[in-house]
Amino acid sequence: MLKLPGNRIIPAGQITLQPIHSQGSGGQNVNKVATAIHLRFDIRASSLPEIWKERLLAWPDQRISTAGVIIIKAQAHNSQEKNRFEALERLRQLILQATAPRRQRKATRPTPGSQKRRLENKKKRSQTKTGRARVDFQDPT
Repeated sequence: MLKLPGNRIIPAGQITLQPIHSQGSGGQNVNKVATAIHLRFDIRASSLPEIWKERLLAWPDQRISTAGVIIIKAQAHNSQEKNRFEALERLRQLILQATAPRRQRKATRPTPGSQKRRLENKKKRSQTKTGRARVDFQDPT
């Protein structure tokens, strides 16, 4: 079970947690104990509100597959329980990030000082490039 703001809860049955062998060094337990967690969460089949599903499916994140499944692999800790907690927390953060309301951008105008600096930089850059141009030498005779 995963608690979200607004008294929303994702039931444990909608989240698949599969223990797998961790990568990298781990001493004697590396090939015996499955401490890493592979989390899978199907967005379309979940009980999330439709607007949240749409935002999650449109969210540009490599952890969301084209089939609409969030896949998270947690293997930072040596304990399966800690990795399970981390995977659930990362899922929670991803959902919160994708479903947060977007702030409207206020149109602003450039200040007179910034406009002046921009034009001075353009002038300076133009003179630099003009100085690099090919020079035609003409015979004074």
